[in-house]
Amino acid sequence: MELLERADAEADLRRLLAESVAGGRVAVLSGEAGAGKSALIAAFAEAAGPRADVLLGTCDPLLTPRALGPLHDIARRLGGRLRDSLGHGPRAESFDLLLEALDRPPQTARPVLVLEDLHWADEATLDMVAFLGRRLALCRALLVLTFRDDEVGPEHRLRGVLAGLPPGIVRRIPLPPLSRRAVAILARRTDRSGSQVYAATGGNPLLVTEMLAVPPGDVPPTVRDLILSRVAALPAPAREVARLVAVVPGRAEPWLLDAADPAGSGPFRGTPSSTPEPSSAGDLAVAADQCLSRGVLTESGGDLAYRHELLRRAVEEALSPVRRAALHRRVLAALRDRPGVDPARLVHHAHHAHDHAAVLRWAPVAARRAADLGAHKQAVAHYGTALAVAADRPAAERAELLEGYSHAAYLAGSTAEAITARLDALALRETGDDAVAIGDDLRWVSRLNWWNGRPDEAMAAGRRAVEVLRSVPPSAALAAAYSNLSQLLMLAEQHTPAIDWGSRAMALAARFGDRGTELHALVNIGSSRLTAGEPEGVADLLHAHERAAAAGFHDHAARALVNLATLSTDRYDLDTALSAMDRLLPYLAAHDLDGYGGHVLGYRARIHLLKGSWEAADDDVERALAGPEQPGAALVTALSVRALLRARRGEPGALDDATLAAERAYRADEVQFVGPAALALAETLWLCGQDARAAEAARRGRAVADRVGHTWFAGELAFWEWRCTDPAGRGGTDPADRGGTDRAGRGGTDPARRQGVGGGPVGPLEGGRLGGRRDSAARPFRLLLAGDWAASAREWVARGCPWAQAEALSYGDPDAVASALRIFDGLGAVRPAARLRARLRAAGQPAPRGPRPATARDPAGLTGRQREVLALIAEGLSNAQIAEKLTLSPKTVDHHVSAVLAKLGVRSRGHAAAEFRANLGSSPHVPSGPGF
Repeated sequence: MELLERADAEADLRRLLAESVAGGRVAVLSGEAGAGKSALIAAFAEAAGPRADVLLGTCDPLLTPRALGPLHDIARRLGGRLRDSLGHGPRAESFDLLLEALDRPPQTARPVLVLEDLHWADEATLDMVAFLGRRLALCRALLVLTFRDDEVGPEHRLRGVLAGLPPGIVRRIPLPPLSRRAVAILARRTDRSGSQVYAATGGNPLLVTEMLAVPPGDVPPTVRDLILSRVAALPAPAREVARLVAVVPGRAEPWLLDAADPAGSGPFRGTPSSTPEPSSAGDLAVAADQCLSRGVLTESGGDLAYRHELLRRAVEEALSPVRRAALHRRVLAALRDRPGVDPARLVHHAHHAHDHAAVLRWAPVAARRAADLGAHKQAVAHYGTALAVAADRPAAERAELLEGYSHAAYLAGSTAEAITARLDALALRETGDDAVAIGDDLRWVSRLNWWNGRPDEAMAAGRRAVEVLRSVPPSAALAAAYSNLSQLLMLAEQHTPAIDWGSRAMALAARFGDRGTELHALVNIGSSRLTAGEPEGVADLLHAHERAAAAGFHDHAARALVNLATLSTDRYDLDTALSAMDRLLPYLAAHDLDGYGGHVLGYRARIHLLKGSWEAADDDVERALAGPEQPGAALVTALSVRALLRARRGEPGALDDATLAAERAYRADEVQFVGPAALALAETLWLCGQDARAAEAARRGRAVADRVGHTWFAGELAFWEWRCTDPAGRGGTDPADRGGTDRAGRGGTDPARRQGVGGGPVGPLEGGRLGGRRDSAARPFRLLLAGDWAASAREWVARGCPWAQAEALSYGDPDAVASALRIFDGLGAVRPAARLRARLRAAGQPAPRGPRPATARDPAGLTGRQREVLALIAEGLSNAQIAEKLTLSPKTVDHHVSAVLAKLGVRSRGHAAAEFRANLGSSPHVPSGPGF
């Protein structure tokens, strides 16, 4: 069938191929099932001829997808080291070899790597796409990705992978249905009614093609009827071949057809038929040729397949359950005797053949293979398939399956499922006498509870694991339990016991040669020393990173830098934090350690927020929250930063973000999460005018910080408690009440003699509920709480924190307050600036004007991303279309649209678009709405 209305898409592919001589390019083809993605690629490849070397890898709709299935397809074509490495070495080596195969001299045929049907992709294949996307610019190759956009929801991991591709090398090519005009052109060629065909197909190219392939007359109402009518018209032997191929997702190899239909005993034996059945390979070949000549099947590289998965499924689902199971048994027998077959295929056919013994044999094999390749969700699915038929197996065997399931679910990010499975395994183990297995399950229960935000349960299980494992001779499992306990104590900021248990773990792990546990404990020790304020902790963590990286323990190496960056941020040592981030993020990308992404990007956003780089903070928050939902407290910091950005700018959604962050943080009950969340909630409530609730939020967070002795969080939360409980809401006297600067140059009178509006002392540490807590605050906050705003501001200047500097200056003399307002205005902090001006006016003091619309960076306070969204609203795009174009989640776009409407002071998208068209013109800025 001629390709109509695809000329622009094909031209895009040709253009990208030409551009790839200067560096890799990515084409993302999307459309509904049957939109013609594969047909377009075939036409492009044919037109490119010898200029392109097309390498095709396909994802198959197996019960559980093959791990790295597309890469296996490509490796078979390329051969050599890549083929040899698959299944025999680490997947990183295979990825590197693939990249090497794509990096060819410019005078050779350009590699075109096509990965089809990524909506069915396993995790490892999506990791491969992310790996290639980060490095493709260094190659002269074109990467073509296809997927069904109607089968990829907002939370599908593919969306996050696509969003992470470098935007400068990516072209999105959507394939919409054919228009009525195109369908009419095709219909006229077969003397059919174009309107009738369009009404029945909606312009879907596959359905149009199938409908026009049947004789004129009654139009079959569905694709199922279309293909079944064509299969029914085949001779009986060819019909049986079509049915056999229908139970094989993807392609059926010639050897598979031969083995599944041995002469005289094939799957068709006993089938009622008026035509003799095939009795030899020659007869089978004739039947296959009939399927090909009638257009039911297609041939590619000698393999047989349906032209589309929709057609295959329609034929398979039309089979009776008995016939379908019998065909799967024949295919299973043929595959089982073939060396090198992917075990995922065996599991698929064993399941559909209802062969429980085969499922129990092959599902764990397939799960381990998937896990080795990083396809952890697929490993979970394989273990789940085995567990579904294992009810009558011995307790130890079921426990082993549950442990495998739990570990795979943990690595896949499904910690709730992982906990349930591990507890079930523990219950089975406790019916026996294997103390090491019991202790190891307890250690895992501990770790999983921590990941799921249950610190008390984690500590209880961790201590019990140590107790159980100490009842038997020492082992590597005991060393791991020691290190787990050390980590929990480190996270609870119990430094001395954390270091003690970590040291025990290192010694015992070294005795048993367990390098992984030894490095895990070393990171715990370095983190505890840094948390305790020992400068050597920095060197310890850098040393741990280098040792782990050199030994190939990339997760431990990353964790050392993660802890260094985040712990330094919490102590406002932003130079150390940024230096660690500069090493950490490339390391995570190089080793595909995406699990840290949301947490780490949230912390980098916090650094940008503290340093006044709010646009950069926006970008990091957006990336952190764009992926799938993560359990526990992993996204607390990102949510807290977004809450503060929205609150300070006067955008909607701030209180929702702050509340959600606090809920998750308090469930985790660790100061690293509670600190940022409590600060965000207190400030957001204060900016909303809810001072009493803000004070309570600060008070609750400070109790956690005081409990573990975290002077930075304790000090900042003490400042917020004081600010929110001051009678005038000012946290100190107005500049008019202060007599310039004192002899120490601190500004204002001595705190003991200053009188606030309420007539009492205003230095919060001099009396009231905060009295006696001066030593619990880090130095910059201690200075401010004591009334020395000038010294506090100097501390923040030295640390490169303009926001905190402005907060200190806002309690100074008139010049200091004016400086604070300039900082607020420059950052776009409309609500804090408005509150400070209101405070000055209430005290009868002149309030410096804010930025004029003509000179403001963006008078409406729109961020760069919000300006992009507004421009697309003006183009008439829906939220879903904006999300697709900007590679954002629909939820994120909803928030941006709400913020744009609020800042423009309009009620509808139409009014926002009108404002844009009427006033922007050549101006890069959006006109201001009614303001704060």
